[in-house]
Amino acid sequence: VVQKMIRTAFGNNNVDTCARVCHSPTGYGLNQTLGTSAGTQTFDSVMDADVILVIGANPTDAHPVFASRMKQRLRQGAKLIVIDPRAIDLVKTPHVQADYHLPLLPGNNVAVINAFAHVIVSEGLEDTGYVAERCDDQAYGAWREFILEAKNSPEAIEKYCGVPAADLRAAARLYATGGRKDGKSAIFYGLGITEHSQGSTAVMALANLAMLTGNIGFSGVGLNPLRGQNNVQGSCDMGSFPHEFPGYRPVGDDKVRASFEADWGLQLDSEPGHRIPAMFDAAVAGTYRGMYIQGEDVAQSDPNTRHVEAALKNLDCLIVQDLFLNETARFAHVFFPGTSFLEKDGTFTNAERRISMVNKAVEPLAGLDEWEITCRLSRAMGYGMSYDSSSEIMDEIARLTPTFANVSFDKIRAEGSVQWPCNAAAPDGTLIMHVGGFVRGKGNFVITEFVPTTEKVTRKFPLILTTGRILSQYNVGAQTRRTDNNIWHDQDVLEIHSTDAEDRGIRDGDWINIQSRMGDTTLRAMISERMQPGVIYTTFHMPGSGANVVTTDNADWATDCPEYKVTAVEVRLTNHRSDWQEEFNHFSEDTRHIAE
Repeated sequence: VVQKMIRTAFGNNNVDTCARVCHSPTGYGLNQTLGTSAGTQTFDSVMDADVILVIGANPTDAHPVFASRMKQRLRQGAKLIVIDPRAIDLVKTPHVQADYHLPLLPGNNVAVINAFAHVIVSEGLEDTGYVAERCDDQAYGAWREFILEAKNSPEAIEKYCGVPAADLRAAARLYATGGRKDGKSAIFYGLGITEHSQGSTAVMALANLAMLTGNIGFSGVGLNPLRGQNNVQGSCDMGSFPHEFPGYRPVGDDKVRASFEADWGLQLDSEPGHRIPAMFDAAVAGTYRGMYIQGEDVAQSDPNTRHVEAALKNLDCLIVQDLFLNETARFAHVFFPGTSFLEKDGTFTNAERRISMVNKAVEPLAGLDEWEITCRLSRAMGYGMSYDSSSEIMDEIARLTPTFANVSFDKIRAEGSVQWPCNAAAPDGTLIMHVGGFVRGKGNFVITEFVPTTEKVTRKFPLILTTGRILSQYNVGAQTRRTDNNIWHDQDVLEIHSTDAEDRGIRDGDWINIQSRMGDTTLRAMISERMQPGVIYTTFHMPGSGANVVTTDNADWATDCPEYKVTAVEVRLTNHRSDWQEEFNHFSEDTRHIAE
């Protein structure tokens, strides 16, 4: 409904979603290689996996329900490879232990994945029959020539990736063989893959790896993005992008656009709109006069906080619609109430393409559902948009989106859930994608040249900061900070290896200042052997912590997904908070209430 209002009432395609800052490279990379912007499996598929490769993800903290399922399979005997700069929970616990942990330095995902492929091809471990039958010969030939170059060998990348060549070779062999004859290997990845300047390249490199070994198209295998929120897949499916209508169809396609124009009753813009970073740039420049932000706290979640705040301050009209008066709401001229999952009927679509019902338990406290507020705003701006129910909205989605053609509230309620594509070709939905063939036809091997990030360590900034989440808080914490979860995590801390701490005279619990070329913030130190020397880590759940005051505006080359995982910094002992944190702490009680 929001993307429809932007395209009709606003008259442009300047609509974007929080996927821009998390899994937009997933959509791009999987579409380029396989033909659709979604994961290939069900979560239950992990129970058939013989080898599980977890790269750039921490399921225990970020996806705990799925992590329990994965650990069940590991306790049954599946092998585990973890590729992560930190020794995350899965590396070693009393219950599960990784067979291989490859502690790469942040920014080197593509090099490591390419080295996996180099080992597999050079040692003849690829599935030649699968590749010949299901993949494009010309694309594979060019890629094979590239991947066999010496620069992609484990020995060549060891010196700058931090991964011993022998360990990488052994892990690659394990993935390629599934640990046994006819073994099945599955890849699970998260924001540690996508939130890089080569995020899209890394996703395509993983797709190359899965196709190379024949690990797509049946249970126990596949490419499984662990997405950041319960409905972020759904927001992408519904065209919340400046270049795509619902169903991932280009706004520049005349035939596609004509179908929406006929249904919506007006001519639509054929030019793609702005992505979120370009929107902020335009607001700072004064060419954007207004924004409508629904369910996203950009003032806390997006990188280079000072630039984001400058953009929001420069708007003539900022409308924020949310459950809570969050950080972004401090800049709002108009605030509309959001509705929780308990107050509305609708659907959520998760990372396995599963469309599930959301059933209203209580009436909205504000009296209106979110979509009703959006429709009223649209009518006030001159485009008459109205529905009798959320079920009617789903009927419109099915009418205009081929992959959803057979989806309805009645069907979802009858089945319990439905996985798209669900249409005439798959009337009951699709559990596993790419069975017997890829959506795009032949699988497309893409040459994934490793290009080092421009964010380099220097004498001034000798450490690399990477950021992530923790189990007890959720994203920017707008919901979980209002609960007793604060008992477990009431402040963001900086994890630092003992060697780096000793070099700087830092002890556990000290206040330390973190400085980058973007800005600085101050956090408590936590000495942690989970880190490796030269790499530090923090979370971003508390508004007064300011992790994104420090992060840069570097971004993925294809999608503009921010490079949260690589920021060059220095840390030092201090006895006070940063200047901006002091200002934050001196808010009036009313303003503090809004911020917290």
